[in-house]
Amino acid sequence: MNSAFDYDGHAATDGYGESVFSKMVKAGHRTYFIDVKTTRSNDYFLSITELRKKNTPTGQVNERNKVFIYQEDIEKFADSMEEVLRFMRARMGEAEE
Repeated sequence: MNSAFDYDGHAATDGYGESVFSKMVKAGHRTYFIDVKTTRSNDYFLSITELRKKNTPTGQVNERNKVFIYQEDIEKFADSMEEVLRFMRARMGEAEE
């Protein structure tokens, strides 16, 4: 994924800061975008976007959900995410046995 453009091919600023690093994860009918962005004062924040294709009576639409994790919270978020992933991996391993 080119970090200069978002999932619609528009400039990656999208009103929420300039993207400096991006990762796209395709997962079935959902696509996740994990972006590191900068604020006007050059602080970093994490933007996680879920793009989900949804069928409606008038056709298919894209539904977006966004979560922002700010620089001052990133270590707490990362620690908690690691704990959650350890828990899930342990449970998934139990389910496979």
